[in-house]
Amino acid sequence: MVLGNDAPHADGPAQTQLTFRSLTEDAPGKAWRRVVAHGWPGWREWFTERGGGELSLTDARRALRRHMPEIETLWDDLVNTADAGNTLRRFLSFWCPPRYLVNCSQAVLVDDDGPLLIRNYDLDPALNEATMLTTNWRGTRVIGMVEAMSGLADGMNEHGLAASLTFGGRIEVGKGFGIPLIMRYVLQMCRDVTDAVEVLRAVPSHMSYNITLADASGKWATVFITPDRPTMVQEQPWATNHQIGVEWPRHGRISNTLGRAEHLERLLTDPATNATRLNREFLQSPIFSTNYRQGFGTVYTAAYRPTQGRVRLSWHDGTSQDWNIAKPVTREQSIAYSDGGSYALPSPNYIAHDPHPAWFGRFIAETHATNKGPEQARLAAFWRRNHYGTEGDWSNLVPVTTKTTQEDH
Repeated sequence: MVLGNDAPHADGPAQTQLTFRSLTEDAPGKAWRRVVAHGWPGWREWFTERGGGELSLTDARRALRRHMPEIETLWDDLVNTADAGNTLRRFLSFWCPPRYLVNCSQAVLVDDDGPLLIRNYDLDPALNEATMLTTNWRGTRVIGMVEAMSGLADGMNEHGLAASLTFGGRIEVGKGFGIPLIMRYVLQMCRDVTDAVEVLRAVPSHMSYNITLADASGKWATVFITPDRPTMVQEQPWATNHQIGVEWPRHGRISNTLGRAEHLERLLTDPATNATRLNREFLQSPIFSTNYRQGFGTVYTAAYRPTQGRVRLSWHDGTSQDWNIAKPVTREQSIAYSDGGSYALPSPNYIAHDPHPAWFGRFIAETHATNKGPEQARLAAFWRRNHYGTEGDWSNLVPVTTKTTQEDH
């Protein structure tokens, strides 16, 4: 997570500028240290303010050794290479982290070029790490978009397995790992969809997520993982932000999860839908969103071709870049986001005292005035911006009265 170069404008919306970059290295080293330097200040604030710094390192190691033993030594290597302390070590275990959400759409199409896994990553742009990282950790080449530094939001490995995640639309929390690390583990250890399904059934997740998988053979699956009920494998080549139904009505309404799902289902059951059409649909409404003010805007579109080992990132301004997992290159691309405000509303108390439109410019100006620099400013209001609440109280998003429940449904 990072904070972009945002600024209020007297006669227009606030704007967030992100510089996307691609990095590559075989073993944890210089590129990994750059990822940590870029992302840790913001993640540290999010993690420590929500009690993550109190996690037992003994419990974290035991959990890794039990559920993902192959990456216990990688965990140590990553921390040692970054020359970091116990707080980062706790974070990188991603065992029982604070609540973590990301809104997305994803789909699989198989054509004459093999399978295509495409996804939109939807969130406040300022919260994205904007890094495509290619690694050869533990002898398996993996390329994907960084999430939580050592984890991934989407990616593909050298065997032709591609994976992408969306939030599952439920607030229940249990003992388990954060999804970015599970994604990393799947792509480090699995060769195909069958392997990946077995891992997703075995490794506990602390919240609910939807993982869409595709491999070079053309096999695909969407897996619903939760902390409180059995893992479900669905024969559907798409996922948005719900599982067996909308279980968090207000989030479902804000994210338009049903509208996006219905649109994807129509597309993927239409024989006329090809890769060109699907790519185009992911760059326009209702799949593509510019709702950055509420923390639900499309930051990037990623398209993976497992058979060819190709990856393409696309953005709202028509820019796109391509990579090949066998010959990764390093490059940068600046992207600007604006839709009348790149940030969600601040805390309800702030709005209650200042309900007029002018609050937005003052809020952003005050945020910059009270922070000592971009490193300290990163994600100071992650949950407030994206969810209008705090880690300890989600009642403002969950129906709490009969009247509210009726309205939400």
